[in-house]
Amino acid sequence: MGVDMSNPPTSRTKDFFASPALSLSLAGIFRDAGDAAAAGSVDVEEGDEGSGGGRREGTVENSSENSGPARSRSDDEFDGEQDDDGDGDKNKKKKRKKYHRHTAEQIKEMEALFKEYPHPDEKQRQQLSKQLGLAPRQAIQERHENSLLKSEMEKLREDNKALRETIKKACCPNCSHATTSRDATMTTEEQQIRIENARLKAEVEKLRTVIGKYPPGTASPSTSCLAGNDQENRSSLDFYPGIFGLQKSRIMEIVNQATDELQKMATASDPLWIRSVETGREILNYDEYTREFSIENSNEARPRRSIEASRETGVVFIDLPRLVQSFMDVNQWKEMFPCLISKAATVDVLSHGDGANRNGTVQLMFAELQMLTPMVPTREVYFVRYCKQLNADQWAIVDVSIDKVEDNIDTSLVKCRKRPSGCIIEDQSDGHCKVTWVEHLECHKSTVHTMYRAIVNSGLAFGARHWMATLQLQCERLVFFMATNVPTKDSSGVATLAGRKSILRLAQRMTSSFCRALGASSYHTWTKVSSKSGDDIRVASRKNLNDPGEPIGVILCAASSVWLPVSPHVLFDFLRDEGRRNEWDIMSNGGPAQSIANLAKGQGRGNAVTIQTMKSKENSMWILQDGCINGYESMVVYAPVDISGMQSVMTGCDSSNIAILPSGFSILPDGLESRPLVITSRPEEKSTEGGSLLTIAFQILTNSSPTAKLTTTSVDSVNTIISCTLQNIKTSLQCDDA
Repeated sequence: MGVDMSNPPTSRTKDFFASPALSLSLAGIFRDAGDAAAAGSVDVEEGDEGSGGGRREGTVENSSENSGPARSRSDDEFDGEQDDDGDGDKNKKKKRKKYHRHTAEQIKEMEALFKEYPHPDEKQRQQLSKQLGLAPRQAIQERHENSLLKSEMEKLREDNKALRETIKKACCPNCSHATTSRDATMTTEEQQIRIENARLKAEVEKLRTVIGKYPPGTASPSTSCLAGNDQENRSSLDFYPGIFGLQKSRIMEIVNQATDELQKMATASDPLWIRSVETGREILNYDEYTREFSIENSNEARPRRSIEASRETGVVFIDLPRLVQSFMDVNQWKEMFPCLISKAATVDVLSHGDGANRNGTVQLMFAELQMLTPMVPTREVYFVRYCKQLNADQWAIVDVSIDKVEDNIDTSLVKCRKRPSGCIIEDQSDGHCKVTWVEHLECHKSTVHTMYRAIVNSGLAFGARHWMATLQLQCERLVFFMATNVPTKDSSGVATLAGRKSILRLAQRMTSSFCRALGASSYHTWTKVSSKSGDDIRVASRKNLNDPGEPIGVILCAASSVWLPVSPHVLFDFLRDEGRRNEWDIMSNGGPAQSIANLAKGQGRGNAVTIQTMKSKENSMWILQDGCINGYESMVVYAPVDISGMQSVMTGCDSSNIAILPSGFSILPDGLESRPLVITSRPEEKSTEGGSLLTIAFQILTNSSPTAKLTTTSVDSVNTIISCTLQNIKTSLQCDDA
């Protein structure tokens, strides 16, 4: 069960893999071979422990400000004032990190050594480094980097196969009508994909030979799982005695210790966890934690950092095997948390576990975590994920970062570590699961924009409450998607279940695309532009060459974040109401909007997909809107759609080739539990509900030719749209002075 949210590779990803240099820095894989900002290390601070009692020598600060953004560069970057979120040193430019590109001779020598000795010992690495003029650590790191390259290459190959199948199936099986208007270019696109597949396959085979781990013709872990052969299903730990100097026994010792700690963290109460009288949230007593788990004081060995710890318990509408699978399959994991995860990859499968239930699976993973705003930097984390069945009804998903792995990775990437974290899942035997989520992070401190400082420092932004609320909402969406007995009131305007599913798939793809476009991920290069109204507006552009899910050409995204003295619920209800759309949407020309279809996709109010029509004297326009709200955040995402194409989708036809370019709003609490002069429709909550952090993003197709350049006129146009929309919202909610 689930919605297929896979996306074809972008042209920049293809360009990167066409590079002849095999030994790029790991940052190149996820930054389009661009430049990354190197974070400087500063001395460790001695600070208070928050809720942990008195001051202790050598303790860490129990609040967090996350890592600085990783920046990439593209050929369509708009020249302008660069982004600076800090309060100080705004004019100080960071030096770009220079990545070492190996010469042809160095690559040749390394290929020869790894072919003869797949697992070189320390003496052989020292000899190789001396011969090639490399640091000994680089010889180790190459193996890890090439493993990541291989994983990305194989995913690209699968994406290209999916693209080719999509092109072949140009007609919808339900109505026999063409689903794309690009029939004339079909043959050329298919030929390009065939050439690309052949090149990617050759590159994958070459990388396998270089790292010596999978000789030519053998299967990688991702493909061997499907083969069902016992020899091929052997884990990476069976092929070599350790990873980055860690023996197999030591890795298993670490994950087992992490499992024990997670169980205690999930079940313990006072004095380990203390409930706040003011907020009702649980706070970790860090002094008690260090005593309970015998944590050594290692401040001198680590840069300045802060600790975040949170715990949340809830019930989700999903059966246990499917929930476990959604954590262990990296693609399903990304689809489950689109607002939190901008990138994720399984770097290596260390153990496949026992059978299909994934018990005992150990895998090294990478993730880039984001907030839905370009103003808060992302967090990048490497960790080992361990899946273990605790008893007949309980499973544990354990995440823990391992020092030895981080020691062999570019230090500019390791800005966040996972102390034993994860969730304990208990089967409720009725299609439900009880989940206890523990999130425990150690992050390098960096400057966060003042508007978001409270929500980030409080641990709400990346804490257990956020993960749990998102999981519950996504599981509800899956239940409503699969339901066959949907009441008429929850599915108005659509006659068939096939039509309902097709619309919900399209809406989910639209919202996931919106989340990818909005964050501070290194996928994007955000540039701050000046606004006549004084709004802080940032723009980023990208080129779509062959993704049928978006318009082909140059796409410009503009975003702005503001604080409003309005409760998140009031703001969400205002923005999702089609009856008030003309109060803020300047594209409606003041005309009213009417709902022609309304599909519920969750229990909470506002969790619905609607199709709205706006009529004017000149023409009519249809808009697809997706409303999402949970206990932490909410979104209103929308996009204009082709009327004939949408009518086809409403009958149950395939929606994968419907080109859609979403815009919308992300709404977060401001992190303050109370604030005066807050507008709310619920008087009893005026003293406890804070204001809202509203991020608006607007996307337009500036040119249908992918080779076109971004123009100042396009930037000015989208700048005006953002400014006018924000002003209309403030006026309607009577908060012009915010």
